[in-house]
Amino acid sequence: MSDHALDVGLADFAQHVLEESKQRPVVVDFWAPWCGPCKSLKPILEKLAAEYGGKFLLAKINSDDNQELAARYGVRGIPSVKAFVDGAPVDEFSGALPEGEVRAFLDRLVPGPADELRAQAVELRAAGDMPAALQKLVDASRVDPNHLGVRLDAAEIMLDLGEADEARRLIGSVSDDADPRVPQLKARLQFMGAAGEDVAALTAQVGANENDLAARLKLANLLVGAGQYEAGMDQLLEIVRRDRGFEDDIGRKTLLSVFDLLGGGELVSRYRRRLSSLLY
Repeated sequence: MSDHALDVGLADFAQHVLEESKQRPVVVDFWAPWCGPCKSLKPILEKLAAEYGGKFLLAKINSDDNQELAARYGVRGIPSVKAFVDGAPVDEFSGALPEGEVRAFLDRLVPGPADELRAQAVELRAAGDMPAALQKLVDASRVDPNHLGVRLDAAEIMLDLGEADEARRLIGSVSDDADPRVPQLKARLQFMGAAGEDVAALTAQVGANENDLAARLKLANLLVGAGQYEAGMDQLLEIVRRDRGFEDDIGRKTLLSVFDLLGGGELVSRYRRRLSSLLY
């Protein structure tokens, strides 16, 4: 037994799997003494647990002695390997895979060098050191050019710095369903497009002509871009109220983009209700 692999049963499953997986990934190997493929897979898992040096914990569960756990996690054949992160299963495979495939499974689970650089960038950004954070993300991108999290983190920083063109380049080829942050980042880009307009002048313009919906739309974009979400959404609701068909229902569509930007919460719920009351 090592510090990176141990036998686990029902009595200590919560401690060694569920709780431990909140600190590092836990790979659970459901096996049985009579299982031939289990005898092939077990030494591979133990070898890699030692090689990875604590980046994950290997928890070995005799499914014959722990049938309740096997049933709870849907084990229908063995060996069955399930990976836990933050107290829940996140990936799995069945059967005795060759070492290369097991290693690939672990590499999807265990943070790599790019993830470590990304974590350092997060700390630097929280400390307000944007140039250093960006440099860490550049380093991470060199290690893993296809790392989506690195790309989106860099896009967020570019948006914070007002670098809309670079942010647009970073997320331009990313589909909306690739990550929950993508629609929010694209929404932020939309509102940054109104830069250069003057809030005071637009407010005066709308005050002089309440039906100047083009000016009202520009004002709404500026307010949202400046973080004045309620004021901006009020302007968008007013566009919907005055002319639903203005610029192909742009008031409602822009409001939905604000909802994407905010990502939910009480404020979004309140304005969704207000929008519904106007529409129906």
